[in-house]
Amino acid sequence: MGSGAVPLLFLLIAMAAASGALAQGTRVGFYRTSCPRAEAIVRSTVQTHYRADPAVAPGLLRMHFHDCFVQGCDASILIAGPSTERNALPNLGLRGYDVIDDAKTQVEAACPGIVSCADILALAARDSVVLAGGPSWDVPTGRRDGLVSSATDANNLPGFTDSMDVQKQKFSQLGLTTRDLVTLVGAHTIGTTQCQFFRYRLYNFTSDGGPDPTISASFLAQLRALCPADGDGTRRVTLDNGSGSNFDDNFFQNLEDGRGVLESDQKLFSDPTTRRYVQGYTGLIAGLVGAFETEFARSMVRMSNIGVRTGSLGEIRRVCSAFNS
Repeated sequence: MGSGAVPLLFLLIAMAAASGALAQGTRVGFYRTSCPRAEAIVRSTVQTHYRADPAVAPGLLRMHFHDCFVQGCDASILIAGPSTERNALPNLGLRGYDVIDDAKTQVEAACPGIVSCADILALAARDSVVLAGGPSWDVPTGRRDGLVSSATDANNLPGFTDSMDVQKQKFSQLGLTTRDLVTLVGAHTIGTTQCQFFRYRLYNFTSDGGPDPTISASFLAQLRALCPADGDGTRRVTLDNGSGSNFDDNFFQNLEDGRGVLESDQKLFSDPTTRRYVQGYTGLIAGLVGAFETEFARSMVRMSNIGVRTGSLGEIRRVCSAFNS
């Protein structure tokens, strides 16, 4: 992205964030008086952990997404226990709990009983994107922590084999648009996945034993080298080939080129109802004006207000991994 586009980009992002700031009782600067250092403490904590392990950035972003899609953005994903969301099959690979616990400990030392774990997670997700080179946005705060966490509730999380219709339905029922769907999946510009979640596309995918035809020939050879048919299914592969750990719009160019790793990602370009949004994030003009970055900030604000508890609903947990006794 050209440096001349930066002022315009950040103006658009600020406007995008402001448009969602009043949703469902949350607001930007909720802790300005009650805990003025809250956001700075979370930011510093995420920075410290990111310097030690940059993989916490996609981890925290994914955790926030998984939290919001189950019972709303209420930190129910953070509760420890054998039958909680945290231990549902789609959530077993999540990482970053230690970052949230660390931030909560430090925030509690400064402002006991004031800042929710749900808000800490929302702030940490934003800070992770910034550290990975992505946009910043104002995070509306004022969420309270939920009182229920059940593994069975995680069945509604989008899956890597979901059809496009199923994906759109799962987003729509939470008030998110098809544009939000494409934009939020763009978070895969950072992070990795395991061979076991896409290797089936490489071998015997079609009835005649061929691979998924939407994978480009050159990328197919690359993926087969990384994930042999009888290889280690837990080997990790980057979701955005050629982008490193940078948060950018390269992910969408990869989809255009048949280089999407997950089947559900590549379907964003294969399906005509979502293809136009993918194409809107590729090319020189889109890069110059920061089209993806601007929309990502807007979609994150909308997503982070799904089913929030405010006012007297829920609680402010003392420890993020356990309900108050």
